[in-house]
Amino acid sequence: MADNRIYYPQRPIGLPNSSAPTPGKQSTAPVQGGSSFGQVLEQYLTDIKFSQHALQRLQSRNIQLNQTELVKLNSAVEKAARKGAKESLILMDNLALVVSIRNKTVITAIDGASIKENVFTNIDSAVIV
Repeated sequence: MADNRIYYPQRPIGLPNSSAPTPGKQSTAPVQGGSSFGQVLEQYLTDIKFSQHALQRLQSRNIQLNQTELVKLNSAVEKAARKGAKESLILMDNLALVVSIRNKTVITAIDGASIKENVFTNIDSAVIV
């Protein structure tokens, strides 16, 4: 059984083979062995981008997003956009993500242990998936 998790550059990248369709649209570019985590995420899920800050938070907090979670995130961003949101807090399982809806960019990521006692500012909506 294949593991569909996306891993950081220091670890193997466990994506489906490059000829498999991705959510949203199909990419013909193969995944390169030297690609950065951010490049792999953007290639794999073309609609959502991750800021450098968000990528650092994901790595430092050892947060790994699998294909299902990326699809949920994309769906949450689309829902927020339909409601006219600009900056949204997306709560997904044991993870909080602050996302710029207009730019479809994850600004920061917070794991479950850090969510409590946190104050989220500069958001105009929340999506719980």
